[in-house]
Amino acid sequence: MSRRDRGSVWRFLLPVGFLAFTAATVAAVLFKDWMPPVASEHGKGVDGMITYILCAAGLIFVAGHLLLAKFIFTSGADDAPAYKPIGNKAEMLFTIGPTIFILLISEIGVLFIGNPIWGQVFKEDPEDFQIEVIAKQFEWIAHYPGRDGKFGPFRMEKYDEVDNIAALWKKDKESRDDLVVRGKLILPAGKACQIRIKSFDVLHSFNIPAFRTKQDAVPGIYTKTRFVATTPGDYEIACAEICGVNHYKMKAKVQVLPLEKYMKWLEEEPGFFE
Repeated sequence: MSRRDRGSVWRFLLPVGFLAFTAATVAAVLFKDWMPPVASEHGKGVDGMITYILCAAGLIFVAGHLLLAKFIFTSGADDAPAYKPIGNKAEMLFTIGPTIFILLISEIGVLFIGNPIWGQVFKEDPEDFQIEVIAKQFEWIAHYPGRDGKFGPFRMEKYDEVDNIAALWKKDKESRDDLVVRGKLILPAGKACQIRIKSFDVLHSFNIPAFRTKQDAVPGIYTKTRFVATTPGDYEIACAEICGVNHYKMKAKVQVLPLEKYMKWLEEEPGFFE
């Protein structure tokens, strides 16, 4: 086969390959149910924003591959026009124009869709249930304020891996009825929960995929997130930030209870120092 014939074959195969790859990618996104079921109030909004981003990026991806396939197929043809340099104005137009277009459909679109969702996630309401989540290598600890509605103060010098994992002070009256649960986060269905998050050691990331919730746990500061769990059941907390050799083991259970059962649990569960 001559060089010219080989060039003709590749001029046909490369565009076909690009188009096949594009079709397979689009099919994988459209025809596979790869998102877990939503179990939070704001989760549908997050899914809507993800869908928008996928569609916007997908249109650019498909258009780019179609143009690339066209250029490959036509550039090697016998009757292909000779290359002619374009002027500075045309070059600026083809550079700045697509940039502005991408910014409009990505950043502006995301802000328009995302603002109401962020308003739900970062809203502060005194009626919300207050829960503290502590991250440490390699586990999650839930800390509840107890019947008095107040968190006991954090005292690092009181920390004990076995007997005082939340570093509470027994003599403090606000600490006595606090509830501390290792490896499980118990939540009420249908009520907003304000979660304040802290880390005892390194950077972690509090992630509940079914709630579409993810917030970093940063040593030395409190971070916050908020959600309303909608469906009673069991879910998973995972750490979404590499935090050490056993990062893959850093999981915990989320148990969403009907409101009546949750309130009964709060009333009946003995305090940490009771």
